[in-house]
Amino acid sequence: MATLAISQEEELHWLALRMVPGLGTLRSYRLIEKWKSPQAVFRASRTELEASGLSAGLAQSITSGCSFEEAVDQQEKAREIGARVIPIFDPLYPQRLRETYDPPLVLFARGRLELLQSYGIAIVGTRRPTPYGVAAAERLSADLCQAGLAIVSGMARGIDTAAHKAALRAGGETVAVLGCGVDVLYPADNRRLFDDLATEGLILSEFPMRTPAYPQNFPIRNRIVSGLSLGVLIVEGAQYSGSGITARLAVEQGREVFAIPGNITSKMSWGPNLLIKDGTAKLVQEWGDVVNELPAAVRRELVNRGQQRILMNGGQSPPEGDEKAALNPLQELARRILNELQVDESKQLDELLETFEGVSSSEMIAALFELEMNGLVRQLPGKRFVKVW
Repeated sequence: MATLAISQEEELHWLALRMVPGLGTLRSYRLIEKWKSPQAVFRASRTELEASGLSAGLAQSITSGCSFEEAVDQQEKAREIGARVIPIFDPLYPQRLRETYDPPLVLFARGRLELLQSYGIAIVGTRRPTPYGVAAAERLSADLCQAGLAIVSGMARGIDTAAHKAALRAGGETVAVLGCGVDVLYPADNRRLFDDLATEGLILSEFPMRTPAYPQNFPIRNRIVSGLSLGVLIVEGAQYSGSGITARLAVEQGREVFAIPGNITSKMSWGPNLLIKDGTAKLVQEWGDVVNELPAAVRRELVNRGQQRILMNGGQSPPEGDEKAALNPLQELARRILNELQVDESKQLDELLETFEGVSSSEMIAALFELEMNGLVRQLPGKRFVKVW
């Protein structure tokens, strides 16, 4: 599919096609297949449009140009809040989503657009989680972020919110796919998370600006959650739930499905436990269970990125005042540990603690964990550690 840059005029025509009442995504694709561009669709005659299978009413709606007024309004509303309109031919449009069965014709994006190209893992689950479910979502979200993956979810109450917040706290990447417009706050009690995602993460939707959070929108948006991701991790959910729908969509899209096992007496564990039981989902206890199932090329790139992150600046101190170039405390400790460890001689955890005075055991373990996660250090029996290269 072409990936030429989209001009403002082309964007307007895509929006106008999206806003034609009753046209829908599949009919829009058929028109694009026949006429190659939205501009050509709007230049077609009513007779030609009817001959392509459209009803007289839809053909009239297109030729009248009535949707352009709404398209202009959508374009202006997006600009006002700093959102970007991304048609399917735009090079920013995520390739994995584009290759699914029914990708959105147009995406509305708000925040860090570069996250559209990230390697994502979806974490989804119930809106009424148990403390165990929240803890599991937070832990896996943070760990997967440290491994270099972006967390994709739906910003709903419960598991979705826990996953997004944990990703942001870990300094990781996270994408929220909404069942409403990107200018609509839902749920209302997620105001702070919404604002944080708009600046530090990415808010995404196929629904036009000002679209309310109608219940029927959420199953529709779930295909984007799974379509953006390499895999979907189900944390908690009832036997018949939204997370179950997302798991089914993930299977249809050829994505990996993972699930965290739960208490067999809890209704919130029925969904993930059944997915594991029938072989649909792989059981997950820690981040490696997810990463190890990813394609080899993805794993290699994640390791390379992690190594660059740990070793950035080559051990040199950043220029004074250059805050962006500075290592955070965990990365600085990890770099120092890596310089201390040898390829041919392992060191015990207690030895490392003696070497780095003032470093607590929890700080040391966290730094070693990051090094191990990024393929720089290997743990041997007896809590001994050795450099990989």
